[in-house]
Amino acid sequence: MSHSQCEEDTAKQQKLASGVSVNRKAVCKACNRLYRDPKILPCLHTFCSDCVAALEPFSGSTRQNGAPEEDRPTVTVLCPDCDSEVDLPLSGPSGLSTDHLALDEVFRETVEADGPLGCDLCGEGEAESRCEVCAVNLCPFCCQAHRRQKRTASHSVQALQELKSCGRLRRPVLCSLHPGQELRLFCQQCDLPVCLECASSLHRDHRCRPTRDVADRHSDRIRELVTAHLRPRLERLEESLQKVDASQETLQAKVEATASEVRAFAQSYATAIEAHCLSLLRRLEELHVQRSNHLLLQRAQLQQALLDVHGGVEFAERLLSCGSDAEILNATGVTLRRLTSLAEGGYDPHPATVAPDESSSISFLPMEPAGEVDGYPVVGVINSKTVDVRKCTVEGEGVQRSTMGRLGRFTLVCRDLAGERLTQGGDHVLVSIFHTEKKDCKVEAAVVDNDDGTYSVSYTAEEPGAYSVWVCVRTQHVKGSPFTLMVKREVRRHTGTFHCCSFCSSGGAKEARCGCAGTMPGGFKGCGHGHKGHPGKAHWSCCGSTTEKSECLPQSVLAAVSPRSHLRTVEL
Repeated sequence: MSHSQCEEDTAKQQKLASGVSVNRKAVCKACNRLYRDPKILPCLHTFCSDCVAALEPFSGSTRQNGAPEEDRPTVTVLCPDCDSEVDLPLSGPSGLSTDHLALDEVFRETVEADGPLGCDLCGEGEAESRCEVCAVNLCPFCCQAHRRQKRTASHSVQALQELKSCGRLRRPVLCSLHPGQELRLFCQQCDLPVCLECASSLHRDHRCRPTRDVADRHSDRIRELVTAHLRPRLERLEESLQKVDASQETLQAKVEATASEVRAFAQSYATAIEAHCLSLLRRLEELHVQRSNHLLLQRAQLQQALLDVHGGVEFAERLLSCGSDAEILNATGVTLRRLTSLAEGGYDPHPATVAPDESSSISFLPMEPAGEVDGYPVVGVINSKTVDVRKCTVEGEGVQRSTMGRLGRFTLVCRDLAGERLTQGGDHVLVSIFHTEKKDCKVEAAVVDNDDGTYSVSYTAEEPGAYSVWVCVRTQHVKGSPFTLMVKREVRRHTGTFHCCSFCSSGGAKEARCGCAGTMPGGFKGCGHGHKGHPGKAHWSCCGSTTEKSECLPQSVLAAVSPRSHLRTVEL
C-alpha cells in the first residue's frame, strides 16, 4: 500500500470515529472500522480476519492430530452479530471465504471520499482516472503513459467522477498465488476459481471453464432457495413478529386497565381493603409476567429466526445483484450451505399459531367473595378463567343409563363464566351415586382429573333399578344435578341355534347335543323329530326354549328341570 493510500485509510477511520456518515456496508460490526481482510462466517456475517481470530472460543474438542478430518480439533465461536454457533476451519480465519463484496464497499467508500485520491503508480499526483482492467487510480501524467504503452493501450480508462456517478467502482478478484492475475476460470474438479497461470500449471489436467459459463448454474440454485423457500418464510416471520408485538401491547393495555379498575375499587375501603388491593395487584402482576414471558419467548424465537433468514437473504441477494462471476463462485459454497440450512430447518411457525389472545381471560370480579383480611370480609378477585358451577356440563350416556355389572362412564366439563371450557384442572369434584329405593345401596364412583378442565367418572352398579347421581364442584351441584340413572339387568343371550332338532341342524351328527329333553336311539346324543321328549316345535339348542325372542335360561334352571319335563320360557 502506498503512502497516500495509508493516509486515506487513516483519514477514513478518523471520519468513522468522529460520527460522520460512512457506508455501513464497508464497516466491520466487531471493531467499527473499515474492513481489513473481511471473512465470511458460516452464518453469512462478515468480520475482519483479526476480529474473527480475537473471538473467544465457545467450545472446543481434544481430538488428536492423527484422527480423521472430522475428528480433528475444532473451535466453535459465537457470531458477534447473530449469536449463532459457528465452527472455524482447521486453518483458522484464513480458511474462511473472503468477502469480496465487502472489499468492493471499502474501495467504493475510499474512492468516494471527500478528500483527494492519490495516484497508485507514482504516489505523488492526484488521481483523476482509473484503469478498470488494472484496477489502479491514475494521475493525468500516468494516465497518458498508461495509454501510450503497448501492453495497456487497449485498457478501458474512465474518469473517476464518471465511475462514481454510475456506481461501477469494483475491485477485480485476484489470485492469491499469482498477484495481478484475475480469477477468470473455474476448475470443476477442485470446485475453485483459478487464474490463467493456475489453470496452466496447478490445474493443467483439470477441466477449467470460464467463470461466466459456470456462475449462472450456481446463481440459479441460490436464487431458487431465496425465492421458493426463504423469501416466503421471511414474510411469515415478519407477520408473526408483528402479531406478537400487537398482542404484547394488547396484553399490557388489558393489564393496566384491570389494575386501574382494581385500584378504583379499593380506594373506598380502609387499611384492610388497601392490603387486599396490594394482594390483588400482586396476583395481576404474576399473570402479567407469566403471559408476558410467554409472548417474549415467542418474540425472541421469531426475532432470531427472522434475523437468520434476513441475513441469509440479504447476503444472497446482494451477492446475486452486486457480485461478479468470480465473487459469486468464491462465496457459493458457504452461501449454499447456509441457505440450505435455513431452508430445510429452523423455527418457522404459521402466523395463525402464534400469540394466542390470552389477555381476554384476565378480568376483575368485584363481587366475588375473597375471604378475610385482618378479620374484615373482602370481595373482589382476579379472574383468569375460573370455574362457574352453573355453566358446568355433564356429557355421556353413562349418567342416565347403564347395565348391571358393567362399567359406566360419563364426563364432567368445567366451564367459566362465559361458558368456555377451562384448560386446567385442580377443582374439588365430588360424585355420589345411591339407589333411590334401597337406601343402603351405594355405588363407588372414581373421578379422574384430566388436567384439561374435564373429569372422567366411572362406576359399576351391581343392582338394577333407579339411582340418584350427585355431581358437585366446590360443594355445589352442577347444572342438572342430581341426575336420574337407570340400571337394567343384563339380558342373557342365547348361545346356541334355533332349530327344529339337533339331527337336522347338525346334518345327522351323533355328537350334536340339544338343551331340550328329546332323545334318539342309535347312539345319538341330541333330539330328533317324533322321538321321545321332542317339544314338537322349533326350539333353542342351548336351553330348549321354544320362543325365538326369549332370554336364555341359566344352567341352574336347566339342572332343576327333569329331562322329561316340558320347559317353560318367558317371552321377551
